[in-house]
Amino acid sequence: MCGLDGDRRTLERHLLAVECKLANAEERSETNGYVKSWMKELKSIAYEANDVLDDFRYEALRRQSKIGKSTTRKVLGYITRHSPLLFRFEMSRKLKNVLKKINKLVKEMNTFDLESSVRKERQHPWRQTHSKLDDTKEIFGRDEDKKVVVKLLLNQQDQRNVQVLPIFGMGGLGKTTLAKMVYNDQQIQEHFQLKMWHYVSDNFNVVALLKSIIELAGNKRCDMPDTIELLRKQLEEVIGQNRFMLMIDDVWNENERMWEDDLKPLLCSVGGPGSIIVVTTRSHKVASIMQTLRPLKRECLSEQDSWELFAHKAFSNGVEEQAELASIGRRIVNKCGGLPLALKTMGGLLSSKEKVQEWKAIEESNIGDNDGGKYEVMPILKLSYKHLSSEMKLCFAFCAVFYKDYEMEKDRLIQLWMANCFIQEEGTVDLVQKGEFIFDELVWRSFLQDCKMHDLMHDLAKDVTEECASIEGSSQQKALLKGVCHMKMSKAELQRSSGLCKGRTYLRTLLAHAKHLRYLDLSGSDIVRLPDSICMLYNLQTLRLIDCQNLQQLPKDMARLRKLIHLYLFGCDSLKSMSPNFGLLHNLHILTTFVVGTRDGLGIEQLKDLQCLSNSLELLNLSKIKSGENAKQPQSEEKSK
Repeated sequence: MCGLDGDRRTLERHLLAVECKLANAEERSETNGYVKSWMKELKSIAYEANDVLDDFRYEALRRQSKIGKSTTRKVLGYITRHSPLLFRFEMSRKLKNVLKKINKLVKEMNTFDLESSVRKERQHPWRQTHSKLDDTKEIFGRDEDKKVVVKLLLNQQDQRNVQVLPIFGMGGLGKTTLAKMVYNDQQIQEHFQLKMWHYVSDNFNVVALLKSIIELAGNKRCDMPDTIELLRKQLEEVIGQNRFMLMIDDVWNENERMWEDDLKPLLCSVGGPGSIIVVTTRSHKVASIMQTLRPLKRECLSEQDSWELFAHKAFSNGVEEQAELASIGRRIVNKCGGLPLALKTMGGLLSSKEKVQEWKAIEESNIGDNDGGKYEVMPILKLSYKHLSSEMKLCFAFCAVFYKDYEMEKDRLIQLWMANCFIQEEGTVDLVQKGEFIFDELVWRSFLQDCKMHDLMHDLAKDVTEECASIEGSSQQKALLKGVCHMKMSKAELQRSSGLCKGRTYLRTLLAHAKHLRYLDLSGSDIVRLPDSICMLYNLQTLRLIDCQNLQQLPKDMARLRKLIHLYLFGCDSLKSMSPNFGLLHNLHILTTFVVGTRDGLGIEQLKDLQCLSNSLELLNLSKIKSGENAKQPQSEEKSK
């Protein structure tokens, strides 16, 4: 690329500088609106710059995939849309444009002194010693509360009408935790013939709630039309006269008419004597609207229980409980105001800090100050977020792309982190292993709860990034921010959103084709044949085609996807053969299915060069193996287990 290499190197250097500036300006942006605006613009240009470098990488991969074409076609290439001359001209223009933008912002930064003093980030070694804890081991001071609720519910056995018990209190008090303790209690298990759990949050929809209850009670999918009268009859049929307990978690809707006129007549007219609905909510008004039993207000933990919960986190990961640290820790616990989520998060944060001065710095932070007896958990969560490594911040903030209470698959989440370059290689630790370290660390610090997020943590993730969006309805489409880079939407929403992403050059995660795409999930679709255009996604790392039951054929040029690491073909029962020359995909770590073919380039010998394969591999059509010699070639015993 004669004439461009100098500009490209300059851009790479500038991007490293930009990364440093963003890290230094982050803290100041929270209190300075001008810095925040400047930082947002700098982030946008950083994405634009990264896309320019991505164009170089993409073109290199495209040309590599074309090696071996005839001389005539190479000559013709100079006068087509893929002409090296046209590419050089276009990239020269893009490079100069983005460098001009970066230089302008850096000059503005120097003029107005926007950069704060350099803040060195302490890097903590990745630990492999801790594993995910059983949640029951982290519950302190709630046994008495559980006994009270269980006794109250069992005492309603002679009530002919369905009773409603609200559990309310501010976020982070452990309302859902208490509800789970009650739900799984042995006496409750034996007392109720039907037990159902439904999470609502912001989406308090009558039809959705009825369908969920019908599915839970009948243990099968409800495909009925959205007609209230039909759903009412089906509800009566599946519940009958069974004594049931229904947990409705995280209710926000304060529309009294919706409860009194729509839901209460339906839910409170079914089931046998002693049936119960338990509601968790932050709103006292919701509790007042739905109650038939006196609402149970969640109280903060006692001083002793607070200390035990905090110490369980802070001193169980290699940090010794020294007298001075314990003294500082008790003052920090007092700032947490007895809020379990705050205590767990702060304990997880301090479990990585061994020096007294580090603990004192946390103590002196402006967090959780008592304002008229009211404690807030969000400032504490934000402080804990600040102390995450830059990689962990990116990985956590990305989770805002999922809906509230979305159950994230660990492997899939790590693949998305990898696809977006949030994880950097470190020594001999590969990206997958590093991703697992980050996931476990986020769980340990209570930013994730196994494969879900507490709704307050979801609020925090949305608060710290404007680059992720989950589209839950067409009404939200107009509100999409210009800087969104990661978007999640359902198949129906994607179909309704044609043209929605026009001009969004920075988009990295979406079910759509783009040359910058690293991750593509078409699972469960009715596709019969993948388009050949997929083979132009040279940057693609993960392709998920799980349960594409009608898929018969893969594109013939899939061997071009040299960056492909994960290919999921579970449930592709109609797949007749692989693509030719599959053995060229040397980076494949996960290949779930291989269909043996008879033509050249389709035989089982294609597996012999895939030395990075791990996990399980399903081999189909073994009867088509031509000879015993071919069967020996894959050398499966030499591959990773």
